[in-house]
Amino acid sequence: MAIFQLIGIAFITAVAALLLKGTKPELSFAVTVAGSVILLLFVFEAFRGSVSIFGEIAEGTGIDISLVKTLLKMVGIGYLVEFSAGILNDFGQNSIADKLIFCGKIVILILAIPILERVLTLIKQLLEYVA
Repeated sequence: MAIFQLIGIAFITAVAALLLKGTKPELSFAVTVAGSVILLLFVFEAFRGSVSIFGEIAEGTGIDISLVKTLLKMVGIGYLVEFSAGILNDFGQNSIADKLIFCGKIVILILAIPILERVLTLIKQLLEYVA
């Protein structure tokens, strides 16, 4: 199972970073970032196979595929920002992590505008149909 590989990579990264922290703190940071990137690459590879399912759902329900893509982007941005902020917090950069989270929320809000526009258009059409 892939989860055991992820756990193994995480533990190896953590032990290596802890061993290096006392003697070479700059290498400890690099090991942590490298391990984090490897974890993300593993997860992206696993997720890539599942993306086609979302396209099938969109086709089956009649939802515009661009909306599904936008929703997936929003979720991905949220996860990446949270993951990156966690790394920054681990290295005592709480202020930068907070600003990164704020910027991620702004990007998600910007991506949500077309979805909000379509929902409001649908509500308007429904109200016109009822009236």
